[in-house]
Amino acid sequence: MSIPQGGIFALGTASHAYLEFDAQPGRGEDLVGTISALREPRTTMGGVNLVAGFRPELWREVTPDDAPVEIEGFNESLVGIDGLVMPATQRDALLWLSGSAYDVIFDTAREAIAELDGLASVADETSSWPYRHDRDLTGFIDGTENPTLIDAPEIALIPEGKPGAGGTILLVQKWAHDAAAWESLPVARQEHVMGRTKLDGVELDDKAPESHVGATNQERFGKIFRRNMPYGTVTDHGTMFVGFAAEQRRLAAMLESMAGATDGVRDALTLYTRPISGAYYFVPSTESLQRRIGVAGSEMA
Repeated sequence: MSIPQGGIFALGTASHAYLEFDAQPGRGEDLVGTISALREPRTTMGGVNLVAGFRPELWREVTPDDAPVEIEGFNESLVGIDGLVMPATQRDALLWLSGSAYDVIFDTAREAIAELDGLASVADETSSWPYRHDRDLTGFIDGTENPTLIDAPEIALIPEGKPGAGGTILLVQKWAHDAAAWESLPVARQEHVMGRTKLDGVELDDKAPESHVGATNQERFGKIFRRNMPYGTVTDHGTMFVGFAAEQRRLAAMLESMAGATDGVRDALTLYTRPISGAYYFVPSTESLQRRIGVAGSEMA
């Protein structure tokens, strides 16, 4: 049985960093091999979880027999209604680090960047942290529809017998919040926009189709596993959307619905938060990474 990268399901971590890389010309295969060889450190003060993902086309080029054929990068911006655009900012690789404290994340990230020197450049770097235990910066509980850790692997991981088994499709988007506009709304209006109560996250019986819950209904599009985190500074902040699924279509359909591209009904939450990045990554199983190390080693011998 293929084993997924452990950090995908490592809940409860207090500090996160997302590093996205562009490969140097002609060094894509070397980049995949070097990232595959990175190891999660262990310290007496707590470990660092390291999740590695690759642009689907790059992974398929390097490892054609172990790549889902139906997935592709976020290569074109998604244009919705009323001027909403979800920009495509696809990169070649992603490292997502999470751990107990930012100092170990900081040191591990620097070490990883040093290992990739000459192979890739850092295209984007984002740091994240939890807010009031399980809330996002809107003040609402985040991930209320998330599956339990017992059910999450079945939802997030590509099943055995298929190319890429044990891996997962990851969607990463950075959403910048208009905090002033959002916080000017009365709580009742915020709840209408969300489709849930603010205090305890209970779904409204009379939620509107344009509510966030209505636009992202997983009963319609399929279940996903989310690991969202707040990001940014006091004056410039938002939500780092981190979503995993066994099928890319679940994620793509959700975005199309939010943008109003499906039925002309735009997610009301997008009036107060806007996407400023978007990328898909294939996150291989640990066995796939180990096999890639072996191939790279034999090529160097």
